[in-house]
Amino acid sequence: MNNSEQIIDDKKYNKLIVILSVVIPVVVAVLFGVKIDATLPVFLPPIYATINAITALVLVLAFMAVQNGKIKLHEQLMKFAIILSLLFLVMYVAYHMTSDSTKFGGEGVLKYMYYFVLITHILMSIIVIPFVLITYVRGITNNIEKHKKIAKITFPLWLYVAITGVVVYIMISPYYA
Repeated sequence: MNNSEQIIDDKKYNKLIVILSVVIPVVVAVLFGVKIDATLPVFLPPIYATINAITALVLVLAFMAVQNGKIKLHEQLMKFAIILSLLFLVMYVAYHMTSDSTKFGGEGVLKYMYYFVLITHILMSIIVIPFVLITYVRGITNNIEKHKKIAKITFPLWLYVAITGVVVYIMISPYYA
């Protein structure tokens, strides 16, 4: 594939990236307002926190794979990380549609730390969406130089979101009813 074909290939995904980058957070926000009177068969927060932890591990393994020239493994791990993130999102929304939000009960500095981590986690989880999509598209369209350039931004953002998801769960877990 030559450079002009790559640009065309990249551009055909741009509308989809923009749409998904807007629609995903909007749909999640709307679904937060929807309450379903149902009891889930399992308590989801520790499950989706574990998914976040696994996502962080997979991201680090994917980074190590590409550093060691294992491009196919890197590609497989990145696809797995995307699947894990989607699975997390579905469970997170399902939990919040069927359960009341848990209030953080900590005080003092701990309270401020919790809200700092929570707010930055939420903001970064929205910001990272287009970065992940653009990085993925540049990878699958074999636009490797641009892929590497944006991956340097995407990787730490996504890793931060995955790790802080676990931290938020650990900090609020004593307050679940």
